[in-house]
Amino acid sequence: MPAGGAPPGAAPDPSVPDPSVLDAEEVARAHRVDPAAGLSDAEASARLVEHGPNELRAARTHPLWKRIVAQFADPLIILLLAAVVISIAAWIIEGAHGAPVDAIVIAVIIVANAVLGLVQEARAEHAVAALAEMTEARSQVLRAGRIVTVPAAELVPGDVLVLAEGDQVGADGRLLRANSLHIAEASLTGESQPVEKDAATLSAPASIGDRNDMVFKGTAVTRGTGRAIVTATGMRTEMGAIATMLDETESEASPLQTEVGRLGRMLGRVVIVIALVVMVTLALVEGIHSLADVVTILLLGVSLAVAAVPEGLPAVLSVVLALGVQRMAKRNAVVKSLSSVETLGSASVICTDKTGTLTQNQMTIERVVTASGTVELGGVGYRPVGSATVGGRPLEAGPLREEAELVLGAGSLANDAQLAEVDGTWRIEGDPTEAAFLVAARKLDGVPERAAGFERTGEVPFSSERKMMSTVHRRGDGTAYVLSKGAPDVLLGRCTRVRVGDGSAVLDDAGRERILGEVEALSANAFRTLGVAYREAPEFDAVPAVSGVDAGRAAAPEDGATASAAGQPGRAAASAPDDVDETHERDLVFAGVVGIIDPPRPEVRPAVAEAHAAGIRIIMITGDHPATAARIAADLGIIEPGGPARTGAELDAMDDREFRDAVRNVSVFARVSPAHKLRIVDVLQADGQVVAMTGDGVNDAPALKSADIGIAMGITGTEVTKEAARMVLADDDFATIVEAVREGRVIFDNIRKFLRYLLYSNMGEVLTVFLGVVFAGVLGLSQASGDAIVVPLLATQILWINLVTDSAPALAMGVDPEIDDVMARPPRGIHDRVIDGRMWAGIASTGLTMSIATLLVIDVFLPGGLIPGGTDGIDVARTAGFTTLVFMALLAPFNARSEYSSAFRGLLSNRWLLAAVGLGIVLQVLVVTLPPLQTAFGTAPLDWAHWLVAITAATLVIWVEELRKAWMRWRRSSRRK
Repeated sequence: MPAGGAPPGAAPDPSVPDPSVLDAEEVARAHRVDPAAGLSDAEASARLVEHGPNELRAARTHPLWKRIVAQFADPLIILLLAAVVISIAAWIIEGAHGAPVDAIVIAVIIVANAVLGLVQEARAEHAVAALAEMTEARSQVLRAGRIVTVPAAELVPGDVLVLAEGDQVGADGRLLRANSLHIAEASLTGESQPVEKDAATLSAPASIGDRNDMVFKGTAVTRGTGRAIVTATGMRTEMGAIATMLDETESEASPLQTEVGRLGRMLGRVVIVIALVVMVTLALVEGIHSLADVVTILLLGVSLAVAAVPEGLPAVLSVVLALGVQRMAKRNAVVKSLSSVETLGSASVICTDKTGTLTQNQMTIERVVTASGTVELGGVGYRPVGSATVGGRPLEAGPLREEAELVLGAGSLANDAQLAEVDGTWRIEGDPTEAAFLVAARKLDGVPERAAGFERTGEVPFSSERKMMSTVHRRGDGTAYVLSKGAPDVLLGRCTRVRVGDGSAVLDDAGRERILGEVEALSANAFRTLGVAYREAPEFDAVPAVSGVDAGRAAAPEDGATASAAGQPGRAAASAPDDVDETHERDLVFAGVVGIIDPPRPEVRPAVAEAHAAGIRIIMITGDHPATAARIAADLGIIEPGGPARTGAELDAMDDREFRDAVRNVSVFARVSPAHKLRIVDVLQADGQVVAMTGDGVNDAPALKSADIGIAMGITGTEVTKEAARMVLADDDFATIVEAVREGRVIFDNIRKFLRYLLYSNMGEVLTVFLGVVFAGVLGLSQASGDAIVVPLLATQILWINLVTDSAPALAMGVDPEIDDVMARPPRGIHDRVIDGRMWAGIASTGLTMSIATLLVIDVFLPGGLIPGGTDGIDVARTAGFTTLVFMALLAPFNARSEYSSAFRGLLSNRWLLAAVGLGIVLQVLVVTLPPLQTAFGTAPLDWAHWLVAITAATLVIWVEELRKAWMRWRRSSRRK
């Protein structure tokens, strides 16, 4: 809890304890301010210099050079940089003839990857910045006895804040006085209801949500007026405390970053082993007779090392993630870092705030309960459109409609809120609960027209002690009415009759018990309840009342009025205001009760169901009341009706083991603090879960930063929250999160696809060279070549295969459409590998098939060896084998598209892959047939027989893998049985 005082030497006394437990006069003395006059301009300026601006510390930004260096910190990039160095060293040893093509190609890939990463980060920053509010906050303060408006950044401790409806609270402060003051603190505490404030001193320290004699920076006044002494500014405010916690919270590396780093380290070791084994094998089998043999062995070792490393991986990975980012941006999800796209696909738990995330954050009347029954109102939010039904059937004319019209009409007149349509969007000013009456009244046809001619002539304002308010409204004919609304139990104490149809009946004890029972039933379903009552008030009549006048039929706004009148009908002051007090709140007629709730977003329930089907757990973490939280969670399918909810107080009473058990078994947490949210996320992560955390308030920011991926709301979210998050939802739509999960899973599948494909090809190259060296004599290679060192593929051919396979086909794999239903399986575990044992088995199987087929084709055309009858020289046979390996590498992507499904499923769905394979075939034909390329890559012309054998042998990579997949599908179906 930030201290209310300032640092030593500042104007306020540094020993000031929590101001909420101090008398207001004592706080004023401690801050050396006269509450009636405020600070002088000179004193305010001096304190501003001493304390600094009333601003939160700006987020640390990294200079460009650090961001550039960060692009090269990936282990795989470091490995490729080492490959560049080795390639240049081998080129120098060979005599530095021509250009080091392989080194140049790898360097270009590395630079392109870095540029792509920097560009995407910059784009994400601009997109997030575009969501931020651009207006400067301002506050009214008392300075030298005058009320002046100053930028909120210039507020200092000791300033006297002047608060009114619609104001943003510019700093933390201790209330001096409050008149029906209600403040919306959802952004700080998660509480959906505006909090009623009272200047009375607290008897003991309390949590933020219960400090009713304090106001806090970043909150908003929804009703009433008040004055407060500023006790903390900037980073010393409660919002600043959360910002400090945010600075101290470490960001977690994404699962993809962790896995790619692990893969890079593993491949680095494998590359070194492969190069050493092949070079040692060559030296032992062939022998070293000259320096030229040493150079040849080194060059082949480097070529194999480069072949074993999928140098296209970083570039393809960045491109795939960037394309995923663009697709998500079109769906209103702004991703700030590339790796975060995939993280959502790995999420096993989504921890979500309630207010404004799962709900509309717009109080809505859903029930109207009167003597004749219950009316259910449809529609959500502040858009005044919705159905009125009874038991599922439309509400028809009759006593129940008469009563419902009276309740909503009278509640709209005894009202201080405003409702207006601005640029096609309905907005409110004032208390959201009061605004709910204005919205609901417009859902009953004909009610708005009946407010014409009414004007307010008096008011008894709401207070926490009375728990009700009343207004006097007069019609054009002079008839006056007292209209009251408030807590039902309080209101019933002032009523003697109850409205029934177009008349009234005596309210006896049985009637009171029935009404209270209905109120309890609404409360049990998490509705906030308000009662409405009225009476004719002849003492305020300007002219004799007209008999039979129906107050209910008149108590509604006139449709099509001005913004002010439409929002609050009959609010204009009469020329002769009535002198109204509590004595006039008597002999009332009880009209009915309304049930108000912040309703769920309609798109959330199906999104929750889809998440559950995908094995993702949804946990609601909110500062709201537990009954309300449980009701909303049950409505959305997060828990079963009647499921448990735990409060922050209950969590505080638990030891570590009990806390862990609660997090594992409970999916609704209410009345929690930011520290609770952070601890829940930490426990889930320690349990091996990949956690996505959504939220919009400042109180959510530390947990968002600590989670594997934090998701901020772009519309209702605070700037602190957006800064902490890795993803921002521009539409605040929870369903967008589930779509992003699907996108993340598709991206991860595509990462596995091109990894599988790249390693297919690389394994095939490595095994071809290794087995070709070991079995050179058996295959007839030694006899056919006059060279001291005999290899099945030349170094330049290995690099060519790498260039053809690691570029266009790999990129095409990265944009492959969804082949298997990614949401029909549970999320991958945090310890699951990108390349698991089953995938390695497929890679080894395909690599072995490719190497054996390549070597057998070479053997077919060479004299001697395993297959007799060959008559060609080493150049032709090697070219045929080289072509076979390239064609197999170009067919392998179709195998790699799914671990289980046939290569022929969706064969034509990826036009980019078809184009890439076609391009690769054309390039290989040119390498074999064009003389300049023949010289560069050591190839020889092939006749139709060579081409036929090469193409036929290349198809083996499809048929062998089809047999393996069929066997795997059979095994999987057998296990399910």
